[in-house]
Amino acid sequence: MAGRTARLVLLAGAAALASGSQGDREPVYRDCVLRCEERNCSGGALKPSRSRQPIYMSLAGWTCRDDCKYECMWVTVGLYLQEGQKVPQFHGKWPFSRFLCFQEPASAVASFLNGLASLVMLCRYRTSVPASSPMYPTCVAFAWVSLNAWFWSTVFHTRDTDLTEKMDYFCASTVILHSIYLCCVRTVGLQHPAMASAFRALLLLLLTAHVSYLSLIHFDYGYNMAANVAIGLLNAAWWLAWCLWNQRLPHVHKCVAVVLLLQGLSLLELLDFPPLFWVLDAHAIWHISTIPVHVLFFSFLEDDSLYLLKESEAKVKLD
Repeated sequence: MAGRTARLVLLAGAAALASGSQGDREPVYRDCVLRCEERNCSGGALKPSRSRQPIYMSLAGWTCRDDCKYECMWVTVGLYLQEGQKVPQFHGKWPFSRFLCFQEPASAVASFLNGLASLVMLCRYRTSVPASSPMYPTCVAFAWVSLNAWFWSTVFHTRDTDLTEKMDYFCASTVILHSIYLCCVRTVGLQHPAMASAFRALLLLLLTAHVSYLSLIHFDYGYNMAANVAIGLLNAAWWLAWCLWNQRLPHVHKCVAVVLLLQGLSLLELLDFPPLFWVLDAHAIWHISTIPVHVLFFSFLEDDSLYLLKESEAKVKLD
């Protein structure tokens, strides 16, 4: 009898409001959250509820209502599994098993490791490449932009809020735009600095318009993805064209490998499945797989910067 009732509740939820995800549209989920909030998050019950919450949870911004939504999510997931139905998403996300204050533990750790790899490679780059190398300032700036993006990615996967989501998306867009600027400087800007400056101004204008539209007018996920994919494909094509033109350079194979690996690994984002062990999903696997790719790219930048330095010093001697 209880199983049949649960099935009817779930079927009713499937035909509910069009907003949100399937899981958070379920009446059983909404009723559970409402009852939990009334029981724990209002009146005299709020203070005891807060006192039971670990300090690291409150510091990360988790509220009583968030805890209710988390608990009720698993109640709803249990009903779906009991009825043999597919696991639903809640508020645009798969259900993840929270660890300490980390909402998506695997993605948060992977983002942190990507940032750590970028920091280590930045330190190595600054140690091995003299500041007189033509690409030095652009490469160092790219490393700091990447570090900032991985910081916000770690924060976002730790605690998903409107602010952390926007910062994660905007900083990711900044990395893509700076990557194409890096490509412009390497391929054109060293010979024509004015052209690189004009291109940088254009990219800053595009970034400002992009962020302003998503922040002030409408946060359109589809548009954001389409814009980043378009710039990313242009960036990949530009780098590959440069590699083909300069295939005589001994370190070019690293750049080719990075471009092809990033394009191939991005297909992981198309895999959409409930997280394995409620922790590891396609997005986390993608983040994990990019760690060695970033190391390889910074290795290419190091080799290329040293090559350019040697080339410029040779020209000075000839002059």
